[in-house]
Amino acid sequence: MSTDDALRVNRRKAMRPPVMLCALACGALAAGGALTASPALAAASVSTNWAGYVALPSASVGARFSSVSGTWTQPSATCSAGRETYSATWIGLGGYAVHARALEQIGTDTDCTRSGSAVYSGWYELLPAGPVNLKLKVHAGDQMSASVTVKRHGVTLRIRDLSTGRRFSTTRRMTRIDTASAEWIVEAPSACVSSETCQILPLTDFGEVAFSAATATARAHTGPIADPDWSSLALELQQRSFGAVGGPAGTRAQPTRTLILATPSSPPSSAGAFSVSWREQSIQLEQPASPTTPPSSGGGPT
Repeated sequence: MSTDDALRVNRRKAMRPPVMLCALACGALAAGGALTASPALAAASVSTNWAGYVALPSASVGARFSSVSGTWTQPSATCSAGRETYSATWIGLGGYAVHARALEQIGTDTDCTRSGSAVYSGWYELLPAGPVNLKLKVHAGDQMSASVTVKRHGVTLRIRDLSTGRRFSTTRRMTRIDTASAEWIVEAPSACVSSETCQILPLTDFGEVAFSAATATARAHTGPIADPDWSSLALELQQRSFGAVGGPAGTRAQPTRTLILATPSSPPSSAGAFSVSWREQSIQLEQPASPTTPPSSGGGPT
């Protein structure tokens, strides 16, 4: 199985209808999938759209989580005119396993419009239902706190802007729920024109997202990401973008490649604190070898 074969389809609202976004871990490697070591973070695995941490409960506390929570600083977007980019910061349950069909998540967006303006917003999503955009004004630098709690088929989602005091809370009944993992993630969303056709969108330059108080609960035991009662996996987002550099008139443009990285700090502290940092890296592509002329069958010059 290739890395991409182990990826799930992802989420959410697009700034340009009628493209829709879906939920599940479109870029996250599933536990049973092929893992690729990241050179930038030796303990991390590479994802095409998730950066952060995933927790998986051990047999001693059971196979399911009942809640996840975390606090983060709303990042500031660096935008350029003519380029739409997208980023989501969220906490959630489920959506990580190869065959996952549900994901309960709540968070904020850090997007850039084509005019070069930054847009910040809040949302939640309960797959397979669509995303819900919140009437919650969010600003760069705000301290956001959120939680997702599951009890039987009831899902309670809460988010609060600690900087302004504004908050949102709702409880929804869902037929399908996944609590096999807990996540604290910065994501490059995916635009989907159908459930089978999705494309990961360009990731916004968000600088850095600082998480704190990142905890999960399983069988009445609450602990941070690094709690010994569960295992944690770091994910580094790697997104490739292609361009071309033109040469003299009449020559072919030479390909260039840029690697966008979103890397979590390692390891998370005992207080459940870590950060995810954005950076851009140029990659030199190998040039194709010049074709060679086969030797003449006559043994001499032609």
